[in-house]
Amino acid sequence: MLEDYVVIDLEMTGLNAKTDKILEVGAVRVREGRAVETFGTLISQNEPLSPKITELTGITDAMAEKGRNMDEALNAFMEFLGEEILVGQNVIFDYSFLKQWAVNHSRSFERQAADTLKLARKLLPKEQKKDLESLCRYFGIAQKNAHRALDDAYETHLVFEKLKECYGAEHGEDFVPKPLLYKAKKQSPATERQKKYLRAYASYYGIALPKDPDGLTKSEASRMTDRLILQYGKMPAGK
Repeated sequence: MLEDYVVIDLEMTGLNAKTDKILEVGAVRVREGRAVETFGTLISQNEPLSPKITELTGITDAMAEKGRNMDEALNAFMEFLGEEILVGQNVIFDYSFLKQWAVNHSRSFERQAADTLKLARKLLPKEQKKDLESLCRYFGIAQKNAHRALDDAYETHLVFEKLKECYGAEHGEDFVPKPLLYKAKKQSPATERQKKYLRAYASYYGIALPKDPDGLTKSEASRMTDRLILQYGKMPAGK
């Protein structure tokens, strides 16, 4: 039975690993079923957070501004994870964002994991809701700060241990970690020419860009340019 692992939880700016960003990371290192070490940090963003994300997580733009730089934060996070087996609630979702970042930085990131959501779907009554909040209520686990990465990671650890306690003896094979499979294609950063054009375009038309060009990939910059031209028209040559 899995006793040593790291639980991860991430908060993001959206649902798409190819276009959205990691906003907060949290992890709990577990040894012999007990939490022994934690890691958590906010990550600064190059654009305002959507009201929906702030409402869901409680994270404001002012809070995010105090977070660590994306690459600095994720390098430290990856170092904390090491080669550990992962545990998470719908862990493939969090993994997809980490894998995309790793691929963008030419890093390997292959892991095995156990998923509390999959375990709950298989082992708990069908009528029981399987989101983390509902699982915490089901097992009598107090939630402190829902949708904050470190708190959710710790509560996922407690859920996993409860699942093991209740179902591990009879369903031990379901707790065996499995490889996480997510294909990610490397995304190149926007070129200086693309960024220069977008800033000139915004200045010419007196508009605010939806996102800071410095944080865009090449494909994102291209799509933004196309959308702006469709809305405002082409910028005259030489401008």
